[in-house]
Amino acid sequence: MDVRQMEYFLAVVDNGGINRAAEALHVAQPSLSQSVRKLEQELKTELFHRVGRGLVLAPAGEALVGPARQVLREMDVARAAVREVREVKRGRIDIAALSDMSTDPLSVWVARFRVNHPDVRLRVEERDDVAGVAELVKTGACELGMTMLPLPRDELASHPLVSQHFALVCPPGTEDDLPDPAPLEMLNGIPLVIGDRHTASRDYIEEMLRRSGVEANIVVEVPQRGAVLPMVLAGAGAAIMPHRIAVEAQQRGAVVKELDPPLRRDVGIVHRRGRLTEAASAFLEESTELVDSWARAIDRLMHAGHSRIEAAALTVAAMERRTLAEFRKASPLQSRRASSS
Repeated sequence: MDVRQMEYFLAVVDNGGINRAAEALHVAQPSLSQSVRKLEQELKTELFHRVGRGLVLAPAGEALVGPARQVLREMDVARAAVREVREVKRGRIDIAALSDMSTDPLSVWVARFRVNHPDVRLRVEERDDVAGVAELVKTGACELGMTMLPLPRDELASHPLVSQHFALVCPPGTEDDLPDPAPLEMLNGIPLVIGDRHTASRDYIEEMLRRSGVEANIVVEVPQRGAVLPMVLAGAGAAIMPHRIAVEAQQRGAVVKELDPPLRRDVGIVHRRGRLTEAASAFLEESTELVDSWARAIDRLMHAGHSRIEAAALTVAAMERRTLAEFRKASPLQSRRASSS
């Protein structure tokens, strides 16, 4: 096997077929087909099932995807070490994330990174539990993992980044039903809308409530995280959500209250031990800087007399304005509109 064969194999996987992979790589389709067949001959097994005119990954092909990605990353690291260049111009980052964290806080970090590095591509793969995220990183299927910390075992290198705070989000018109902050013990009997069973966030919330003597009164279980807020706004019940999502809920008319004692969990990034690719290293560095900036802004606003929710709302608005303004400066949409006018 050689590196080019790995590149061609993954191109077929990522593009869903030989023809589109050849177009993406700017190579002749027969050359690509021949490379894949040669790889199968060397491995003495089928990597793809030929179904009609299409290809479907065979079990051996599925087993090769993770190691192949890791081989290409290690080659990227070797080239970067030789060049000793830190500027990130192109590349790809594969990120495993707990399913609820792809919305908050990962979406903010990805958006900011894309503004700074528009030619770097990112892929996010979700898992419902910490073990699932760790497994994707350990096998090499993903280079970075975003998860709760600490991990049960220290097989991976970890970088704590932020303490994620939660708030109680209630339907519109319930301002006077609970004090602010709302004591956790007062949530006994409160109808809750919550995510599916056996997800990290749900397990965490239920465990924290139990520690305060509260048995969660779950009236709606919903597998789609995006459906929780519309149900709360429609009056199906209350929900416990991260501050950033709670801010969005408040903007749409929900009643948001702090919790007492506060609910928060440590969130960070994990990766295999050793050197990261340039793109992943830059992502980790810039995400850390963004988190530090966020924390400073929250502290400054709270010292000025704002509640944590108010401080989060003001900080979210300021960061979104700045990121969108920078996106518009170099937006391909703008240049396309200008060329068409």
